Amino acid sequence: MENVIKNRAEILFLYDVSFANPNGDPVDENKPRIDEETGINIVTDVRLKRTIRDYLAYYKGKEVFIIETRKDNGELRTKKDRIEDFGTNEDIIAKCIDVRLFGATTAVKDKMMILTGPVQFKYGKSLHRINLMYVKGTTVMPSGEGREQGTFTEKYILPYSLIAFYGIVNENAAINQNIPLTDEDVDLMLEGMWNGTKNLMSGSKMGHMPRLLIEVVYQENNYQIGELEKRIKFVHEMEDEEIRDIQDGKLDITELVAVLKQNQEKIKLIKYIYDDRVTFTCNGEECTLEKALKGLNIQKLQY
Repeated sequence: MENVIKNRAEILFLYDVSFANPNGDPVDENKPRIDEETGINIVTDVRLKRTIRDYLAYYKGKEVFIIETRKDNGELRTKKDRIEDFGTNEDIIAKCIDVRLFGATTAVKDKMMILTGPVQFKYGKSLHRINLMYVKGTTVMPSGEGREQGTFTEKYILPYSLIAFYGIVNENAAINQNIPLTDEDVDLMLEGMWNGTKNLMSGSKMGHMPRLLIEVVYQENNYQIGELEKRIKFVHEMEDEEIRDIQDGKLDITELVAVLKQNQEKIKLIKYIYDDRVTFTCNGEECTLEKALKGLNIQKLQY
């Protein structure tokens, strides 16, 4: 198949949330996930993949395997029902973009599929300590018969969190498992990360904004710099817990730019997009991302 990925790539994605819950823990009152030792906000890779899947299915019309479907009577369909929408495992892989990207593990009677997806993400982490806020309110409608007043509502949110995700596109995982992941699939995933984050508009998710997305595509196979998310810093002059906006600080990309330029000969292309409210600094001075990456082969994404 033409355009099947041949190059390894690394992904760095930053987004922030304002007065929202980026990823609730269902076994802990749906509170945002927090590392209690450091006060850092944690977001699972599953949450990011859900954002991408929903965007590709509902906004791009792509076939997505792991998605909620319902019967005519409104009941949720099972994994078995979903598998029966397709013929063989090969059909699922060929038709479903999320399986080509992230893999899948299914086992229903005589059908089994275990694929390690070529695209994998680490947990996202905030670039600063966060402050958990408890919000209580009321509802207008009574909760049941015989009740005359509405009930109390309660939820946990974060006033602000700037979250960094790191991922890898592994060409070997695609080749060795005969997964026909294409460059177009990866490009659609990047679009899903950016625009899908903007489209998180539920009551708990309203307040998400993408801020920076970089894909570093390498010339060489089996090579990546690694840990790109640890090579950026959010610098500010206030206490971490007081931060409320992306413009309360600046994104220091000094170390990131330095390591990219050190590996310039190994890099084929750097794709990027950023929000115009982000202020970048490099070597102690404010700069544009284009100026900082001057000399590298770069391509600005347009969404």
